[in-house]
Amino acid sequence: MAIKRKSQPAEVLESAVKAEIDAADFYVRLRAKIRNELLLEKLKFLAYEEERHRKILERLFGQLFGNRELRIPARSFLKPEEAAFSDASPVLDLFKIALNAEKTSEEYYAAAGKSARDAESRRILGYLSRVERSHYFMIRSEVDLLEKFPGSYDVEKFHEGQDHFHVGP
Repeated sequence: MAIKRKSQPAEVLESAVKAEIDAADFYVRLRAKIRNELLLEKLKFLAYEEERHRKILERLFGQLFGNRELRIPARSFLKPEEAAFSDASPVLDLFKIALNAEKTSEEYYAAAGKSARDAESRRILGYLSRVERSHYFMIRSEVDLLEKFPGSYDVEKFHEGQDHFHVGP
């Protein structure tokens, strides 16, 4: 994901804050569709992480722009389909949306870090890029499981030995 050439540093951070707000909201809303305890905890963690990222970006904005008001845009850098949540969407589709959004976020922060003017901004944006990458792989593993076990999100406890069997003596 490339940063638009005409984007100002403040706009880049404001868009990133909006993306983090949307991501946290997405994971909170997704939790309402899930019964699996382990998956609920993972989504809780992801929402917490995105909220933390928002705070990091707001702090960076304050460091760079002092008393300037942070204006949250109506849309972030995410494509509309990556920020969309529909209660009618199947859970697997929502996880795939989250997967794409995490990948886009990773690329956005990497590009923003490369174009940042100061070392602290580069360090923070690089960190955020790497964390979004870890989220991507966390969600990728859930997508794989949901493809293999489509109903796993809808049972409280899944695979606690009931599907394992002993072969051999």
